[in-house]
Amino acid sequence: MNVLVWFKRDLRIDDHPALTHATGLGPVLPLYIVEPEYWALPDTSARQWAFTAECLADLRQDLGAAGARLAVRVGDAVEVMERLCRQHKITQIVSHEETGNLWTFARDRRVAAWARAAGVAWTELPQSGVVRRLAGRDGWARRRDSFTAQPQLPAPSGLTPVSGVEPGVIPTARALRLTEDRCAHRQAGGRQHGLLALDTFLTKRGEPYRAAMSSPLTGERACSRLSPYLALGALSGREVAQATTARLGERPGGRWPGSLASFQSRLAWRDHFMQKLEDEPQIETRCLHRAAEGLRPRDPDAARLAAWSAGETGLPFVDACMRYLAATGWLNFRMRAMVTSVASYHLWLDWRATGPVLARLFTDYEPGIHWPQVQMQSGTTGINTPRIYNPVKQGVDQDPTGAFTRRWVPELAEVPDALLQSPWRWEGARGLLGRRYPEPVVDVMAAQRAAREAVFGLRKTAPRAEIVEIIERHASRADPRFVNDRAPRRRAPVSAAQLSLGL
Repeated sequence: MNVLVWFKRDLRIDDHPALTHATGLGPVLPLYIVEPEYWALPDTSARQWAFTAECLADLRQDLGAAGARLAVRVGDAVEVMERLCRQHKITQIVSHEETGNLWTFARDRRVAAWARAAGVAWTELPQSGVVRRLAGRDGWARRRDSFTAQPQLPAPSGLTPVSGVEPGVIPTARALRLTEDRCAHRQAGGRQHGLLALDTFLTKRGEPYRAAMSSPLTGERACSRLSPYLALGALSGREVAQATTARLGERPGGRWPGSLASFQSRLAWRDHFMQKLEDEPQIETRCLHRAAEGLRPRDPDAARLAAWSAGETGLPFVDACMRYLAATGWLNFRMRAMVTSVASYHLWLDWRATGPVLARLFTDYEPGIHWPQVQMQSGTTGINTPRIYNPVKQGVDQDPTGAFTRRWVPELAEVPDALLQSPWRWEGARGLLGRRYPEPVVDVMAAQRAAREAVFGLRKTAPRAEIVEIIERHASRADPRFVNDRAPRRRAPVSAAQLSLGL
């Protein structure tokens, strides 16, 4: 029996339950489908495709060494699989369960309907701690930990390929007609780069992780930088978790134990957030807390949105972070929270306008993390205490020397250090602001007060029954990992650690 293995966000052969299962069924046809309609969505970008293409090149090499080359096809998933199944007498498809965006969810439902009608069996297997059709969160952490603790599956060797299959070309971004997207400092894709990042994090870079993750200056090196490899599945979450456990078992000294324990908790948080979107896919388009739907205008202020997107708000640290993100495709967790907070509270922009902008810029875009986080930082979940970051204070705290801000906002070269984050207070501001650098788009403190008043006013009038329902469905339970590792340990439906996804 010929078997088609459909690769999606699982671009590896190591610890790959779907591939392992398929090898026991018969000759395999490994397939990746490049779907132009997906790559035209507002949350996708050329930088994401470039990273994906590099992962595919590595995957093709690894599969070829194992005996079966990866087939790449461009087109609609149903049409591509219908044609391949007919041509190569395939009666079974095997893939992993995917927690993607609403488009991939609808695509999978179309594939399922076609497979049923065509008499093709489609087997989907889990590849992470995310549980499909979960009834409630009680006991979820134990199920997640049980999956993570299971032995990793070895890469198969001696695969029997389906004969007569042309491999196809991995297309370029230009061939897919993607908008030009310069990202000069993007991480390189592929499993080998992911393994190198994992090794250097666990043996060299990661010791100051716990203390250094909050600043964009120190976080660039001290964070694991594994997020894009996890998002595309070049590395499995299980192998990263087990490698971290093994490193802890070596009893490293210094700051290693605390940093590695913090990293382990963030791996658990990663699955926790993806479970949210798995349980409620509409989080991508609808406020989790229904009462928040009218909080902000659905039609955003176009000038403010454009200024924020381009790093031209006149708020130096915000602009530095947005420009850095545009150039690298990555930003540390606290700064992701800060730029979202400023957009949502100070600029009063709806998260459905700002979320796609960030998604396109993130090389490591993971829908299951992105949309719940964007909502949480915008105060629309109903269960998380709103965090309104002061961008001036964040700049002073996280960039005390001004090195990061000055690198990415060179227009401020003449501004004294003491006023770098608030140049409007500088005596020379008249010759700078509105000329070489924008005037601030809002008064920071006035905008902050207005936002706080509106958001907390909403919380006071929110129906209690709806909040209880959200807590039951989405909130974390009593588990030490789901409590901020810098705060007193206490049971709470909501933890500040939910901000801490600094992979």
